[in-house]
Amino acid sequence: MRGGRGAGAALASVLDQAATGLTNILVLVLAARLSTASGFAQFSMVYLVFTVLLGLFMAYVGQALVLVRGESADTAAACRSALGFTAAASLAAGAVLAAAGAVLPGPGAGLVALGAVLPLVLLQDGSRYCFSVLARPHHALAADTLRLLGSVAALAAQPQDSSPARLILAWGLATLPSLAAAALLLRRPLAGARMDLRPYVRRGHLGQRFAVEFAVGNGSSQLAVLGLGVFGSPLAVGALRGASTLFGPLNVLFGSANAFGPPLLNRLGGGGRAVVRATAVLAAALAAAAAVWALAWGLLPEGWGRQVLGDTWPAVAALLPATGAQYTLMGLGVSALLTLRVLSPRDTLSVQVVFSLLSVALLALGYVWGGALGAAWGLAAGSAAKAAAAWWRVSRVRRRPAASDAPEGAKERIHDR
Repeated sequence: MRGGRGAGAALASVLDQAATGLTNILVLVLAARLSTASGFAQFSMVYLVFTVLLGLFMAYVGQALVLVRGESADTAAACRSALGFTAAASLAAGAVLAAAGAVLPGPGAGLVALGAVLPLVLLQDGSRYCFSVLARPHHALAADTLRLLGSVAALAAQPQDSSPARLILAWGLATLPSLAAAALLLRRPLAGARMDLRPYVRRGHLGQRFAVEFAVGNGSSQLAVLGLGVFGSPLAVGALRGASTLFGPLNVLFGSANAFGPPLLNRLGGGGRAVVRATAVLAAALAAAAAVWALAWGLLPEGWGRQVLGDTWPAVAALLPATGAQYTLMGLGVSALLTLRVLSPRDTLSVQVVFSLLSVALLALGYVWGGALGAAWGLAAGSAAKAAAAWWRVSRVRRRPAASDAPEGAKERIHDR
Protein backbone atom coordinates (compact mmCIF):
# COMPACT_ATOMS: atom_id res chain seq x y z
CA MET A 1 0.00 0.00 0.00
CA ARG A 2 2.82 2.41 0.81
CA GLY A 3 4.30 1.91 -2.64
CA GLY A 4 0.95 2.73 -4.23
CA ARG A 5 0.54 5.85 -2.12
CA GLY A 6 4.09 6.89 -2.95
CA ALA A 7 3.51 6.44 -6.67
CA GLY A 8 0.24 8.37 -6.44
CA ALA A 9 1.94 11.22 -4.58
CA ALA A 10 4.73 11.36 -7.16
CA LEU A 11 2.19 11.44 -10.00
CA ALA A 12 0.22 14.20 -8.28
CA SER A 13 3.43 16.23 -7.85
CA VAL A 14 4.33 15.85 -11.53
CA LEU A 15 0.82 16.81 -12.64
CA ASP A 16 0.83 19.78 -10.26
CA GLN A 17 4.10 21.06 -11.69
CA ALA A 18 2.68 20.59 -15.19
CA ALA A 19 -0.46 22.53 -14.27
CA THR A 20 1.61 25.40 -12.88
CA GLY A 21 3.85 25.48 -15.94
CA LEU A 22 0.88 25.34 -18.30
CA THR A 23 -0.76 28.24 -16.46
CA ASN A 24 2.29 30.45 -17.03
CA ILE A 25 2.46 29.45 -20.70
CA LEU A 26 -1.23 30.09 -21.40
CA VAL A 27 -1.23 33.41 -19.52
CA LEU A 28 1.50 34.73 -21.83
CA VAL A 29 -0.05 33.20 -24.97
CA LEU A 30 -3.48 34.71 -24.23
CA ALA A 31 -1.94 38.08 -23.34
CA ALA A 32 -0.03 38.07 -26.64
CA ARG A 33 -3.18 37.24 -28.62
CA LEU A 34 -5.20 39.98 -26.90
CA SER A 35 -2.53 42.69 -27.17
CA THR A 36 -0.74 44.70 -29.78
CA ALA A 37 3.01 44.05 -30.06
CA SER A 38 3.76 47.10 -27.90
CA GLY A 39 1.03 46.16 -25.40
CA PHE A 40 2.43 42.66 -25.01
CA ALA A 41 5.91 44.12 -24.54
CA GLN A 42 4.62 46.17 -21.59
CA PHE A 43 2.69 43.18 -20.21
CA SER A 44 5.86 41.06 -20.49
CA MET A 45 7.87 43.59 -18.50
CA VAL A 46 5.32 43.62 -15.69
CA TYR A 47 4.96 39.83 -15.71
CA LEU A 48 8.74 39.54 -15.61
CA VAL A 49 8.78 41.69 -12.46
CA PHE A 50 6.27 39.25 -10.97
CA THR A 51 8.39 36.25 -12.03
CA VAL A 52 11.45 37.68 -10.28
CA LEU A 53 9.48 38.49 -7.11
CA LEU A 54 7.90 35.03 -7.12
CA GLY A 55 11.33 33.41 -7.43
CA LEU A 56 12.73 35.47 -4.57
CA PHE A 57 9.76 34.83 -2.28
CA MET A 58 9.67 31.12 -2.94
CA ALA A 59 13.45 30.80 -2.59
CA TYR A 60 13.38 32.71 0.71
CA VAL A 61 10.24 31.07 2.10
CA GLY A 62 9.24 28.00 0.09
CA GLN A 63 12.56 26.22 -0.37
CA ALA A 64 13.37 26.56 3.31
CA LEU A 65 9.87 25.38 4.25
CA VAL A 66 10.03 22.08 2.36
CA LEU A 67 13.15 21.12 4.33
CA VAL A 68 11.20 21.18 7.61
CA ARG A 69 10.99 17.78 9.26
CA GLY A 70 9.46 16.74 12.56
CA GLU A 71 6.13 16.12 14.21
CA SER A 72 2.92 17.23 12.51
CA ALA A 73 2.66 20.14 14.96
CA ASP A 74 6.09 21.39 13.81
CA THR A 75 5.18 21.27 10.12
CA ALA A 76 1.82 22.93 10.75
CA ALA A 77 3.48 25.77 12.67
CA ALA A 78 6.11 26.15 9.94
CA CYS A 79 3.39 26.38 7.28
CA ARG A 80 1.35 28.94 9.18
CA SER A 81 4.47 31.02 9.81
CA ALA A 82 5.49 30.83 6.14
CA LEU A 83 2.06 31.95 4.97
CA GLY A 84 2.00 34.74 7.56
CA PHE A 85 5.39 36.06 6.45
CA THR A 86 4.39 35.81 2.78
CA ALA A 87 1.21 37.80 3.44
CA ALA A 88 3.03 40.57 5.31
CA ALA A 89 5.99 40.81 2.94
CA SER A 90 3.86 40.66 -0.22
CA LEU A 91 1.64 43.48 1.06
CA ALA A 92 4.76 45.59 1.58
CA ALA A 93 6.17 44.65 -1.83
CA GLY A 94 2.81 45.35 -3.46
CA ALA A 95 2.69 48.81 -1.92
CA VAL A 96 6.18 49.58 -3.25
CA LEU A 97 5.20 48.40 -6.75
CA ALA A 98 2.03 50.49 -6.71
CA ALA A 99 3.94 53.59 -5.58
CA ALA A 100 6.61 53.07 -8.24
CA GLY A 101 4.04 52.43 -10.96
CA ALA A 102 2.15 55.61 -10.09
CA VAL A 103 5.13 57.75 -11.14
CA LEU A 104 6.48 55.65 -14.03
CA PRO A 105 5.33 55.98 -17.65
CA GLY A 106 4.85 53.04 -19.98
CA PRO A 107 4.26 49.91 -17.89
CA GLY A 108 3.53 51.99 -14.76
CA ALA A 109 -0.20 51.25 -14.75
CA GLY A 110 0.58 47.55 -15.06
CA LEU A 111 2.89 47.77 -12.03
CA VAL A 112 0.10 49.41 -10.01
CA ALA A 113 -2.20 46.53 -10.99
CA LEU A 114 0.48 43.98 -10.07
CA GLY A 115 0.93 45.63 -6.68
CA ALA A 116 -2.80 45.26 -6.04
CA VAL A 117 -2.93 41.52 -6.79
CA LEU A 118 0.57 40.48 -5.66
CA PRO A 119 -0.50 39.23 -2.18
CA LEU A 120 -3.14 36.98 -3.77
CA VAL A 121 -0.84 35.27 -6.26
CA LEU A 122 2.08 34.88 -3.83
CA LEU A 123 -0.11 33.41 -1.10
CA GLN A 124 -1.65 30.97 -3.57
CA ASP A 125 1.78 29.85 -4.73
CA GLY A 126 2.98 29.65 -1.13
CA SER A 127 0.17 27.23 -0.33
CA ARG A 128 1.76 24.76 -2.79
CA TYR A 129 4.82 24.50 -0.55
CA CYS A 130 2.61 23.94 2.48
CA PHE A 131 0.84 21.07 0.73
CA SER A 132 4.25 19.66 -0.15
CA VAL A 133 5.60 19.68 3.40
CA LEU A 134 2.29 18.29 4.68
CA ALA A 135 2.53 15.43 2.12
CA ARG A 136 -0.70 16.44 0.38
CA PRO A 137 0.31 16.93 -3.27
CA HIS A 138 -3.18 16.02 -4.45
CA HIS A 139 -4.50 19.11 -2.68
CA ALA A 140 -1.88 21.25 -4.43
CA LEU A 141 -2.95 19.72 -7.74
CA ALA A 142 -6.61 20.52 -7.06
CA ALA A 143 -5.87 24.15 -6.17
CA ASP A 144 -3.50 24.69 -9.09
CA THR A 145 -5.91 23.11 -11.57
CA LEU A 146 -8.54 25.54 -10.35
CA ARG A 147 -6.06 28.37 -10.84
CA LEU A 148 -5.30 27.19 -14.37
CA LEU A 149 -8.97 27.10 -15.32
CA GLY A 150 -9.70 30.44 -13.66
CA SER A 151 -6.76 32.23 -15.29
CA VAL A 152 -7.61 30.96 -18.78
CA ALA A 153 -11.31 31.81 -18.38
CA ALA A 154 -10.63 35.30 -16.99
CA LEU A 155 -8.15 36.26 -19.72
CA ALA A 156 -10.17 34.71 -22.53
CA ALA A 157 -13.11 36.91 -21.49
CA GLN A 158 -11.12 40.13 -21.99
CA PRO A 159 -11.70 42.22 -25.14
CA GLN A 160 -9.15 42.51 -27.93
CA ASP A 161 -6.44 45.16 -27.42
CA SER A 162 -6.95 45.17 -23.65
CA SER A 163 -4.44 47.25 -21.72
CA PRO A 164 -1.62 45.49 -19.83
CA ALA A 165 -3.06 46.76 -16.53
CA ARG A 166 -6.47 45.23 -17.28
CA LEU A 167 -4.90 41.89 -18.19
CA ILE A 168 -2.78 41.87 -15.02
CA LEU A 169 -5.85 42.61 -12.86
CA ALA A 170 -7.89 39.88 -14.57
CA TRP A 171 -5.07 37.35 -14.15
CA GLY A 172 -4.49 38.24 -10.49
CA LEU A 173 -8.13 38.28 -9.42
CA ALA A 174 -8.65 34.91 -11.14
CA THR A 175 -6.48 33.48 -8.34
CA LEU A 176 -9.21 34.09 -5.75
CA PRO A 177 -11.14 30.79 -6.22
CA SER A 178 -7.91 28.79 -6.04
CA LEU A 179 -6.73 30.71 -2.98
CA ALA A 180 -10.09 30.12 -1.27
CA ALA A 181 -9.87 26.40 -2.06
CA ALA A 182 -6.32 26.24 -0.68
CA ALA A 183 -7.43 28.01 2.50
CA LEU A 184 -10.24 25.50 3.02
CA LEU A 185 -7.92 22.55 2.41
CA LEU A 186 -5.35 23.94 4.85
CA ARG A 187 -7.85 24.87 7.55
CA ARG A 188 -7.88 21.49 9.30
CA PRO A 189 -4.15 20.59 9.15
CA LEU A 190 -3.15 24.10 10.34
CA ALA A 191 -5.84 24.41 13.03
CA GLY A 192 -4.32 25.55 16.32
CA ALA A 193 -0.79 25.90 14.93
CA ARG A 194 1.21 28.84 16.25
CA MET A 195 2.71 31.53 14.01
CA ASP A 196 6.24 32.86 14.49
CA LEU A 197 7.65 35.30 11.95
CA ARG A 198 10.90 35.99 13.81
CA PRO A 199 12.99 33.25 12.10
CA TYR A 200 12.39 34.92 8.73
CA VAL A 201 14.04 38.18 9.79
CA ARG A 202 16.95 36.66 11.69
CA ARG A 203 20.43 36.61 10.24
CA GLY A 204 21.36 33.16 9.00
CA HIS A 205 17.86 32.11 7.91
CA LEU A 206 18.32 29.30 5.37
CA GLY A 207 16.16 31.08 2.83
CA GLN A 208 18.77 33.83 2.56
CA ARG A 209 21.17 31.40 0.87
CA PHE A 210 18.46 30.13 -1.46
CA ALA A 211 17.48 33.70 -2.38
CA VAL A 212 21.11 34.52 -3.23
CA GLU A 213 21.35 31.41 -5.41
CA PHE A 214 18.18 32.44 -7.24
CA ALA A 215 19.35 36.03 -7.63
CA VAL A 216 22.65 35.04 -9.25
CA GLY A 217 21.06 32.20 -11.23
CA ASN A 218 17.67 32.66 -12.84
CA GLY A 219 17.05 36.06 -11.32
CA SER A 220 20.08 37.73 -12.87
CA SER A 221 19.15 36.77 -16.43
CA GLN A 222 15.51 37.76 -15.89
CA LEU A 223 16.53 41.14 -14.52
CA ALA A 224 18.90 41.58 -17.45
CA VAL A 225 16.02 41.00 -19.88
CA LEU A 226 13.96 43.50 -17.89
CA GLY A 227 16.85 45.95 -18.16
CA LEU A 228 16.62 45.71 -21.94
CA GLY A 229 13.09 47.05 -21.70
CA VAL A 230 14.03 49.87 -19.35
CA PHE A 231 17.22 51.02 -21.06
CA GLY A 232 16.74 49.58 -24.55
CA SER A 233 13.59 48.52 -26.38
CA PRO A 234 10.47 47.15 -24.66
CA LEU A 235 9.68 45.33 -27.93
CA ALA A 236 12.85 43.28 -27.42
CA VAL A 237 11.48 42.08 -24.07
CA GLY A 238 8.20 41.08 -25.73
CA ALA A 239 10.04 39.12 -28.42
CA LEU A 240 12.35 37.34 -25.95
CA ARG A 241 9.50 36.52 -23.57
CA GLY A 242 7.32 35.34 -26.44
CA ALA A 243 10.07 33.02 -27.67
CA SER A 244 10.70 31.58 -24.19
CA THR A 245 6.94 31.06 -23.77
CA LEU A 246 6.92 28.68 -26.73
CA PHE A 247 9.51 26.58 -24.91
CA GLY A 248 7.50 26.50 -21.68
CA PRO A 249 6.97 22.70 -21.83
CA LEU A 250 10.76 22.30 -21.85
CA ASN A 251 10.96 24.36 -18.65
CA VAL A 252 8.46 21.97 -17.06
CA LEU A 253 10.58 19.04 -18.24
CA PHE A 254 13.77 20.59 -16.84
CA GLY A 255 12.01 21.34 -13.56
CA SER A 256 10.78 17.76 -13.24
CA ALA A 257 14.31 16.46 -13.84
CA ASN A 258 15.62 18.66 -11.03
CA ALA A 259 12.78 17.78 -8.67
CA PHE A 260 12.64 14.02 -9.14
CA GLY A 261 16.12 13.23 -10.48
CA PRO A 262 18.18 13.26 -7.24
CA PRO A 263 16.20 10.61 -5.31
CA LEU A 264 16.06 8.35 -8.35
CA LEU A 265 19.78 8.73 -9.05
CA ASN A 266 20.67 8.11 -5.41
CA ARG A 267 18.98 4.72 -5.64
CA LEU A 268 21.10 3.60 -8.59
CA GLY A 269 23.62 0.86 -8.03
CA GLY A 270 27.16 1.19 -9.34
CA GLY A 271 28.08 4.44 -7.58
CA GLY A 272 29.20 7.56 -9.40
CA ARG A 273 29.75 5.83 -12.73
CA ALA A 274 26.10 4.76 -12.86
CA VAL A 275 24.97 8.29 -12.03
CA VAL A 276 27.05 9.82 -14.82
CA ARG A 277 25.86 7.21 -17.32
CA ALA A 278 22.23 7.90 -16.42
CA THR A 279 22.56 11.69 -16.60
CA ALA A 280 24.46 11.47 -19.89
CA VAL A 281 21.49 9.61 -21.36
CA LEU A 282 19.18 12.21 -19.80
CA ALA A 283 21.26 15.01 -21.34
CA ALA A 284 20.93 13.50 -24.80
CA ALA A 285 17.18 13.02 -24.34
CA LEU A 286 16.55 16.58 -23.09
CA ALA A 287 18.71 18.13 -25.81
CA ALA A 288 16.98 16.07 -28.50
CA ALA A 289 13.54 17.01 -27.16
CA ALA A 290 14.47 20.71 -27.23
CA ALA A 291 15.85 20.47 -30.77
CA VAL A 292 12.74 18.69 -32.07
CA TRP A 293 10.49 21.22 -30.32
CA ALA A 294 12.42 24.12 -31.89
CA LEU A 295 12.20 22.51 -35.33
CA ALA A 296 8.45 22.03 -34.98
CA TRP A 297 7.92 25.72 -34.18
CA GLY A 298 10.29 26.74 -36.96
CA LEU A 299 8.23 24.83 -39.53
CA LEU A 300 4.92 26.31 -38.34
CA PRO A 301 3.20 28.43 -41.03
CA GLU A 302 3.09 32.15 -40.25
CA GLY A 303 -0.69 32.20 -40.10
CA TRP A 304 -0.70 29.51 -37.44
CA GLY A 305 1.98 31.34 -35.50
CA ARG A 306 -0.15 34.47 -35.42
CA GLN A 307 -3.00 32.39 -34.01
CA VAL A 308 -0.71 31.57 -31.07
CA LEU A 309 1.07 34.87 -30.36
CA GLY A 310 -0.82 37.45 -32.40
CA ASP A 311 1.14 40.49 -33.59
CA THR A 312 4.19 39.37 -31.60
CA TRP A 313 4.73 36.28 -33.78
CA PRO A 314 6.96 37.82 -36.52
CA ALA A 315 9.46 39.10 -33.95
CA VAL A 316 9.38 35.77 -32.11
CA ALA A 317 9.82 33.72 -35.30
CA ALA A 318 13.10 35.54 -36.01
CA LEU A 319 14.45 34.40 -32.62
CA LEU A 320 13.48 30.72 -32.90
CA PRO A 321 16.87 29.41 -34.12
CA ALA A 322 18.71 31.17 -31.28
CA THR A 323 16.15 30.23 -28.61
CA GLY A 324 16.06 26.64 -29.89
CA ALA A 325 19.85 26.45 -29.60
CA GLN A 326 19.65 27.93 -26.09
CA TYR A 327 17.17 25.33 -24.86
CA THR A 328 19.05 22.48 -26.52
CA LEU A 329 22.18 23.55 -24.66
CA MET A 330 20.17 24.08 -21.47
CA GLY A 331 19.18 20.41 -21.64
CA LEU A 332 22.86 19.50 -21.51
CA GLY A 333 23.53 21.95 -18.66
CA VAL A 334 20.56 20.86 -16.54
CA SER A 335 21.76 17.27 -16.69
CA ALA A 336 25.32 18.24 -15.73
CA LEU A 337 24.16 20.31 -12.75
CA LEU A 338 21.87 17.45 -11.70
CA THR A 339 24.92 15.15 -11.76
CA LEU A 340 26.86 17.55 -9.54
CA ARG A 341 23.91 17.92 -7.17
CA VAL A 342 24.05 14.16 -6.56
CA LEU A 343 27.81 13.56 -6.64
CA SER A 344 29.10 16.80 -5.08
CA PRO A 345 26.44 19.35 -4.08
CA ARG A 346 29.06 21.90 -3.00
CA ASP A 347 30.26 22.29 -6.59
CA THR A 348 27.04 23.66 -8.07
CA LEU A 349 27.00 27.17 -6.56
CA SER A 350 30.25 28.38 -8.12
CA VAL A 351 29.17 27.19 -11.57
CA GLN A 352 25.80 28.87 -11.19
CA VAL A 353 27.25 32.18 -10.01
CA VAL A 354 30.06 32.55 -12.54
CA PHE A 355 28.23 31.39 -15.63
CA SER A 356 24.90 33.04 -14.84
CA LEU A 357 26.73 36.36 -14.64
CA LEU A 358 28.54 35.50 -17.87
CA SER A 359 25.16 34.87 -19.51
CA VAL A 360 24.01 38.33 -18.43
CA ALA A 361 27.13 39.88 -19.94
CA LEU A 362 26.69 37.95 -23.19
CA LEU A 363 23.02 38.97 -23.31
CA ALA A 364 23.97 42.65 -23.02
CA LEU A 365 26.79 42.38 -25.55
CA GLY A 366 24.53 40.50 -27.95
CA TYR A 367 21.86 43.19 -27.68
CA VAL A 368 24.38 45.94 -28.41
CA TRP A 369 25.64 43.94 -31.39
CA GLY A 370 22.36 42.80 -32.93
CA GLY A 371 19.29 43.88 -30.96
CA ALA A 372 16.83 41.23 -29.76
CA LEU A 373 18.35 38.59 -32.07
CA GLY A 374 21.83 39.29 -30.74
CA ALA A 375 20.51 39.09 -27.16
CA ALA A 376 18.96 35.68 -27.92
CA TRP A 377 22.25 34.38 -29.32
CA GLY A 378 24.02 35.81 -26.26
CA LEU A 379 21.76 33.72 -24.02
CA ALA A 380 22.51 30.66 -26.16
CA ALA A 381 26.26 31.29 -25.82
CA GLY A 382 25.85 31.60 -22.04
CA SER A 383 23.99 28.29 -21.89
CA ALA A 384 26.77 26.65 -23.92
CA ALA A 385 29.43 27.97 -21.55
CA LYS A 386 27.52 26.85 -18.46
CA ALA A 387 26.92 23.35 -19.86
CA ALA A 388 30.59 22.95 -20.82
CA ALA A 389 31.77 24.16 -17.41
CA ALA A 390 29.33 21.93 -15.53
CA TRP A 391 30.34 18.78 -17.43
CA TRP A 392 34.02 19.69 -17.00
CA ARG A 393 33.38 19.96 -13.25
CA VAL A 394 31.67 16.55 -13.36
CA SER A 395 34.80 15.06 -14.93
CA ARG A 396 36.95 16.66 -12.21
CA VAL A 397 34.70 15.28 -9.48
CA ARG A 398 34.86 11.80 -11.02
CA ARG A 399 38.68 11.91 -11.00
CA ARG A 400 38.95 12.82 -7.32
CA PRO A 401 40.44 10.10 -5.14
CA ALA A 402 37.74 8.71 -2.87
CA ALA A 403 37.28 5.95 -0.40
CA SER A 404 34.49 4.55 -2.52
CA ASP A 405 32.71 5.21 -5.77
CA ALA A 406 29.49 6.23 -4.02
CA PRO A 407 27.99 9.70 -4.42
CA GLU A 408 29.09 12.25 -1.84
CA GLY A 409 25.74 12.26 -0.06
CA ALA A 410 25.84 8.49 0.27
CA LYS A 411 29.41 8.62 1.62
CA GLU A 412 28.34 11.09 4.29
CA ARG A 413 25.55 8.75 5.37
CA ILE A 414 28.02 5.82 5.54
CA HIS A 415 30.49 7.83 7.63
CA ASP A 416 27.69 8.95 9.97
CA ARG A 417 27.05 5.33 10.84
